[in-house]
Amino acid sequence: MGDKALSRLILFNKPYGVLCQFRRTDDRPTLADFFDDPSIHPCGRLDHDSEGLLLLTDDGVLNSRITEPRFKLPKTYWAQLDNDISDDAVAQLKRGVMLKDGLTSPALAKKLYEPELWPRNPPIRYRASIPTSWVELVISEGRNRQVRRMTAAVGFPTLRLVRVNIGEWSVHGLGVGQWREIEVSRHQLR
Repeated sequence: MGDKALSRLILFNKPYGVLCQFRRTDDRPTLADFFDDPSIHPCGRLDHDSEGLLLLTDDGVLNSRITEPRFKLPKTYWAQLDNDISDDAVAQLKRGVMLKDGLTSPALAKKLYEPELWPRNPPIRYRASIPTSWVELVISEGRNRQVRRMTAAVGFPTLRLVRVNIGEWSVHGLGVGQWREIEVSRHQLR
């Protein structure tokens, strides 16, 4: 693709259970259930059991600028956790957490009141005797299942994970399974 001034970028609110691929390997839903344009590709991944913002583009250079860790594009996640997260656990997330593949970079982390979100289908498990809590994490790394592994490492497993922002782009205003296409300059990510 040439050095065009503007590139297509699709902001998609990926539902729980959708695989971030177009190729169908079993009966689970994929991106092909939402898009029929063979020129677009996801910018990174969002696990099938995670929800929220997924970016797609037809521009390989823009895709690289969004996904490659060297560009350190921040990604914001809201995680619903098993039990009431402690201040100490939040402090650990802010310092970085030791995982099997090494120490994570420090995250921006804070407790949240329960955010206004769409209902998840299926809903998370409910246990009357154990509360849940919410935390916001902003990371710039892209390790496999990183947020889930980080919260588990500090003693509070993730029950629900929603990516709400990638850089300046947000899922706000998009219903589950909805998307919006915009034009962006790949150079604005420098």
